Amino acid sequence: MGAGGQRGTMESCWFALRLSVLLCFSQQGSAQIRYSIPEEVNVGSVVGNVAKDLGLDIGTLTDRRFRVVSGSNDALFDLNQNNGLLCVHENIDREELCDGNAACSINLKIVVENPLEIHYVAVDIADVNDNSPMFQEEEKILEISESTLPGKRFQLPAARDPDMTVNSVRAYKINSNEHFNMQIRERGEDRVPFLVLQKSLDREKQSEHRLILTAVDGGSPPRSGTLNVTVTVMDSNDNHPVFKQEVYSVTLPENVEFGTVVVNVEATDEDQGTNGDVEYFFGRELDPDIYDLFGLDKSTGEIIVKGDIDFEKVDVYKLDVHATDKGAPPMSTDCSVIIKVIDLNDNKPEIDVTSLINMVSENAKPGTVVSLISITDRDSGINGKVICSLAQNEPFELKPSFQDNMYSLVTRQKLDRETVSHYDITITATDCGDPPLSTFKTVSIRVSDVNDNSPQFLQNPVELYLVENNIPGKSIYSVSASDNDLNENAAILYEIVRGGGSLNDMASFLSINSDNGHISALKSFDFETLKTFQFQVVATDSGSPPLRSNVTVNVFILDQNDNAPVILYPVSGNGSAEGVEEIPRNVNAGHLVTKVRAYDADIGYNGWLLFSLQEVTDHSLFSLDRYTGQIRTLRPCTETDEAEHKLVILVKDNGNVSLSATATVVVKVVEPKEAFAASDVKSAAKDEDEDNVTLYLMITLGSVSALFLISIIVLIVMQCSKPADYSSKYLQDPNYDGTLCHSIQYRSGDRRYMLVGPRMSIGSTIVPGSNGNTLVVPDRRQTSGEVRCVSKCHVQLHTTYI
Repeated sequence: MGAGGQRGTMESCWFALRLSVLLCFSQQGSAQIRYSIPEEVNVGSVVGNVAKDLGLDIGTLTDRRFRVVSGSNDALFDLNQNNGLLCVHENIDREELCDGNAACSINLKIVVENPLEIHYVAVDIADVNDNSPMFQEEEKILEISESTLPGKRFQLPAARDPDMTVNSVRAYKINSNEHFNMQIRERGEDRVPFLVLQKSLDREKQSEHRLILTAVDGGSPPRSGTLNVTVTVMDSNDNHPVFKQEVYSVTLPENVEFGTVVVNVEATDEDQGTNGDVEYFFGRELDPDIYDLFGLDKSTGEIIVKGDIDFEKVDVYKLDVHATDKGAPPMSTDCSVIIKVIDLNDNKPEIDVTSLINMVSENAKPGTVVSLISITDRDSGINGKVICSLAQNEPFELKPSFQDNMYSLVTRQKLDRETVSHYDITITATDCGDPPLSTFKTVSIRVSDVNDNSPQFLQNPVELYLVENNIPGKSIYSVSASDNDLNENAAILYEIVRGGGSLNDMASFLSINSDNGHISALKSFDFETLKTFQFQVVATDSGSPPLRSNVTVNVFILDQNDNAPVILYPVSGNGSAEGVEEIPRNVNAGHLVTKVRAYDADIGYNGWLLFSLQEVTDHSLFSLDRYTGQIRTLRPCTETDEAEHKLVILVKDNGNVSLSATATVVVKVVEPKEAFAASDVKSAAKDEDEDNVTLYLMITLGSVSALFLISIIVLIVMQCSKPADYSSKYLQDPNYDGTLCHSIQYRSGDRRYMLVGPRMSIGSTIVPGSNGNTLVVPDRRQTSGEVRCVSKCHVQLHTTYI
């Protein structure tokens, strides 16, 4: 039967007799499965149903990413996520895979996620008899002296068979002849063939004998290999060398220097002369790599190191040494040298990171698995024991797995992306050798953002001072909030709160750019109508769910000089600012002729009025008080004075660009009797005019007072609605005449002051009280000075902490 037929038969037998699956559970609860398959099995053959043996739901394998994750040999197998079957993916050659080791096993690491599970599958590769015994030589020539006595043994080359156990070489035989037979000697696990002289040789009858040595393995069916053995009969050199030891066993540390003497083998020969001179040689059946690692001095028998000795590659070397004399024919013997390599700590640990995720959410719970860490060390014993650790200040930790040198990298505490968004975690693996060796590996983990920060305004509340008569549609202010989150979680949209009570009624006249927070007024504000109002802006991020915060904007309308003075008296019947006054000719100096009264809807300097004479018939007769508008005589009238005088009075405010109005007063100088006679008629008319003027004045002052009181109430409500400390203090002059005029706003340090009283200018001082209830306010036009009142005044002081 050919090799192909034998292999097919063996595969059928192996599939019929496949070993049962062994499930071993560790203390931690994870499973390890062991299967066994023969080598050279057909690609696609089923090794076992891993999902079924692990008790996994086959319907969830794809979603849970059921897969093989480790090892360079995982390409030999294929794991089907649809049915959980582990199949052979590539041809498996046990001899190539395990390099002559008796036990051949492939360890696979299988992972499923959600939840994370790690399982280990061991696949034992069983040997099949797929290799025939082979000799390294095609022919062996033996020179045997004719004086050799029967019973003499001659070692023959041993055959090599890569197969193991029963499939390796089990027997040797030679073709039938009368002079020789076979004898097998066992040296440990090796079988060494010897050719035994059974009958004395006679060179004169037959100088050469041709034999066929056959090596047979123990497979079923068995395989064999042959070697041609030629025996040349020589003249007598009847003593062969003898080694002092048949087996030399020594130890050798790995990484020794070249030229180190391993052992000195020695053989003696009882013959004399050249028949007793011995030379040493390595056996030809040795692995060719041996000749690169060791050298043999043929004269002294010293075996020296000439290559790199690595315990991790080979831990035991077996050498055959032949001792041959120089007789004719030469005689030889052999011995075995067994070199055991001692392991040194010459390999650093290796860190294998199976990264399940390289990004972890900042709200991940402590204990979340980030990566799997596998630690290996090619050294053995204590040199291969590894301790793995992380830096102490990292928010991660390593948790050991049930299997040695396996760790899970998990979160130790909650993360905060706004504090640290990226971690470079250094894993340190140190073995327990002397001296210890360490390996470092860095794992990069990014922290993903969640919407856990609401937008924040730099200042809340915000105070906006807006000059009246603003242009509708033009931006008046810009609010800005910041969000410590990232991307969509930090994208902010702005909106104005609409409705919700009287405080928010003005919000309907405002517009905001939702992207940049620019606020525009849709109307022009009038200080004389509205002094202050309040609205709220809400900043909302784009996270899920969105977070928001708001800011209160307190708007204070600032006055402009947009109102000209209004003449309240004199006013004629047709509405013009003209009046006629009569005075007796005998009046004294300082006589009050009349008083020009005027009103300005603006406040502060814009509403402070000054009176001046623009035209006058006789400058020496009349004077005008620039602050009160009173017209008085400067001297008594004389006979030469004209009977009628025209005075044009200019009334202007103190704005940057002042506005003005004029009033005309005609003063008639009459005789005392006429003045007395006309006084009754005039007083009646004057009473009517005074009544009209008083009515107008009351309406005007009432309107202004009502607007002012409303604005004060609104301001108090606004200040009460925010977390600010304020107080109101009052100073009442005992001579207060009830006149309520304008107000001045003033800021000093972290306080804002508002003084309310009659028109003020540089005049008499408002004296500060010792308890601090009154305040001296610097003149706006000067760097220093005091606010002074021109008449009896009522001062109200508001103090607001800002």
